[in-house]
Amino acid sequence: MGITEVKVVIHGPKGSRRSSLLADTGSSYTWIGARMLTELGVKPIGSQLFKTIDKRLVERPTADVLIEYDSAKRYCPVAFAEKGDANVLGVTAMEIIGLEIDPSTREVRKVTAHAAFLGDEGPPKKPEGRLTAKKLSKKTSPSLNSSRR
Repeated sequence: MGITEVKVVIHGPKGSRRSSLLADTGSSYTWIGARMLTELGVKPIGSQLFKTIDKRLVERPTADVLIEYDSAKRYCPVAFAEKGDANVLGVTAMEIIGLEIDPSTREVRKVTAHAAFLGDEGPPKKPEGRLTAKKLSKKTSPSLNSSRR
């Protein structure tokens, strides 16, 4: 398996900076160097305990950071990486931004649609013809229709 780099823009109160992060579908959080985040004016809002690949427990400050990929900007949970920590784009940020890794090419691609649970009724029915006020009023509840009379 190869390494996939993702070029993003990290935004903070004091500016923005381009960065290359390793795509890591095994990491929940995105890890970005604490120095860069501090220079961009990002302040921790908490801390989180993480289990490393070698089973060590480490605690890192965390914040929600605006990350941009190909004009899509979303706030994502980020850990302040220390010296020796890898800078990675975690799976949560990839899902929030709408990215996935193509398993055959190891390239990043945009997701065409996010998954959604539609409940027991299944997908919505396609309306027949143009939706008019009369058709819409038939679909509303009787209590709403009676208040309009």
